[in-house]
Order: sequence, then structure tokens, then C-alpha cells
Amino acid sequence: MICIKNGTIHTAVKKETFKGDILIQNGKILKIGTDLDGQADQVIRAEGLEVYPGFIDAHCHVGLDVFAGGPMGMEFNETNDPVTPQLSAVDGFNPFDHHLELAREGGVTCIATGPGSSNAIGGTFAAFKTVGTWTDDMVVKKAVAMKCAFGENPKRFYQNKGIASRMTNAAVIRAALRKAQIYLEKVERAQTDPAKYPAYDQKCEALLPVLRKEIPLKAHVHQANDIQTALRIAKEFDVNITLEHVTEGKLNADKLGQSGVYMAVGPFYNSSSKLEYKNVDPATAGILSKAGCHVCLITDAPVVPLQGLPVFAGMAIQAGMDSFEALKAITINAAEHLGLQDRVGSLEEGKDADIVITEGSPLTLEGKVKYVLIDGRIVVEK
Repeated sequence: MICIKNGTIHTAVKKETFKGDILIQNGKILKIGTDLDGQADQVIRAEGLEVYPGFIDAHCHVGLDVFAGGPMGMEFNETNDPVTPQLSAVDGFNPFDHHLELAREGGVTCIATGPGSSNAIGGTFAAFKTVGTWTDDMVVKKAVAMKCAFGENPKRFYQNKGIASRMTNAAVIRAALRKAQIYLEKVERAQTDPAKYPAYDQKCEALLPVLRKEIPLKAHVHQANDIQTALRIAKEFDVNITLEHVTEGKLNADKLGQSGVYMAVGPFYNSSSKLEYKNVDPATAGILSKAGCHVCLITDAPVVPLQGLPVFAGMAIQAGMDSFEALKAITINAAEHLGLQDRVGSLEEGKDADIVITEGSPLTLEGKVKYVLIDGRIVVEK
């Protein structure tokens, strides 16, 4: 057993902090309290240090866009077909991607990674811990969401192959969902008569978890019109959806606050090479949060390196976001965004022992990561 002794504990579910111990056994948080070191085989002295849940990035492409890999290291966009729901991040993930080491160094212990935004429907995102050498051992959940994309990227990749406008982009997504709906109706009728089971359709099968509300659509949206179209389609097909990037979300913050839809906001700085980036603003996360939106922060790594995630939280605070909401945005809110809150995202008994110990606040440039634990194992020690 490991005991983290006398640290200032930030649970991410209660705003108040307290000085105490965390006892870890078999990769889980066994107990949080005081005077727990007597039961431990190893003690981490955390006097004067801050103790946080491991940070979570709910949207990146790490492991699929490999560090310094060039064209041969890019596995995240399949540009032969704009509708590829059958693709799975697990099948392209490289556990030796150097981005994962950088993530650990910055306290990021869990990520959701998956297809890029070239395709109208791109395939499933998966959640991984950021340490390991064998993909299947790193998986937290194989399918957390089905990626879809609106806006400039599908137009850019498919402008000469079938998608030249936002109208067509939306129509392609609708057509795929409607085809899957018809397929599902046949599957359900076949429950009483197996002979009526439809001919196998790989794409339709892959979309069934979306139609059954087992996983949400994960919609790449920057502009306000794309945000609105994504929500319109989700309502039409009665499916769950999360909004990713939400660059112009501040323009309709009140409406979005009433929607109940989870938002993943970011990145805050990039090359500004696209028209849909023109309203990038670190204040957006705070504006949406104050409007009642459930907000997490994302890097879209490698667009921005994963270790920049807590820096994003600090930028959001400087731009007006409540500091506790900013912490939640890289911990428990990110876990809830992915449906992983039973395992990660907060310091609570029974959860995975994914823990970051820092000198100073990690949400400032002065904060320094001293220890990182993943599943109760020390993976960074400085």
C-alpha cells in the first residue's frame, strides 16, 4: 500500500480543500482521511504540496497522430470515404507515442483519442490511460463516442468528392443515420424471427450504439451555424451528442445553457489558419459555464501538446472562469463528458488512484508537477 501523507487535497467534487492522507491499494483509492500512513508500505511525503485527481483530456488525437511521425505517422484521418463509423481508435493507437510521455509529465493521466475531422462520420473515440506498452491494457473504455464533423474540414477533404458545402455535410450525416435507423428497425423485428435479420452492414452495425443511446455523437463544431446544425440533427434522430471545440459557443451561450448538452471547449490558441477559428477566445469556457453549460477543456493534441491542458485551465481563469469550475473542467467534468466518472476524475474512495501531486497550483505557470500516479503506480517522480 502507498500513502500520500499530509497533502492539501483537492477532490474536484467539493470546492473546499483539506489537509490529509490518501491510502492506495491495488490501484484504487482505499481511504481518504488522516493518520493513514501506519498501514502503508510506502509513504509519499506531501507536506506543502497540492494533491489533485489526474487530469483528463476528453478530446485529442494522440497515439493516432504520432509525435514527429510526418505523413506516415498520421493515422487519424481516413480520407477515402466521408462516412466511416466502423473505424475504431483502438485499432490505430500507438502506445509508444512520445506524446503520452509528455502527457504524464504534465499530470494528464487519461485521454480520449480518436479519428480526426476529415469525415462527416469518422469512427469511435476510445479512452486510454497514458502509461503502458500494450494498447488493450491501457484501454479504459473502447468506445466512448462516435466522431462526426461539421464545417471546414469535411469540405476541404471532400470538396471534389461529394461534400462541397455545409448543406451536403449535414445531408450526408442524416443519410447515414437514417440508413442505420432502417437497419435497426429490421434488427428489432428479427428478434422474434431470426430469419428476418437484415444482411450484415458494417457501417450500420457501428451506428447502432448511437441510435440506442449507448454512446453519443461527438460533434466537431467551431462556428455557430455548425453548432446549431449538430444539435438539430441530434434532436431529429433522438440521439445523444456532445459538442467539441465550440469556438463560437459564446455567441449563443444562453441557448446552449438550456440545451443540457455537454461541451468540450478548446484549444484556445492555434495557427488561426481557418475562417472558423476567427472567434477563438479563452473567455468562451467561462461564458458557457456561467450560462449553465457542462464544460470540460481540451487540447486537441497534438494541435496543442497534452501537457498544456492545465495551462488552458489557467488561461480560462484569467479570462473570467471560476477557478473551481476550471479545475472541474480538466477532471470530473471531463470524466463525465466521457461517461467515466465512476472510475476517474475525482479523489474519492473506490476510484482509480490516478493522482497528481504538485508544488504550487498546476493551473499557473509557476506550478510544478512532483509526482504522478496512474492506477496507484508512481509514473513520474521529480
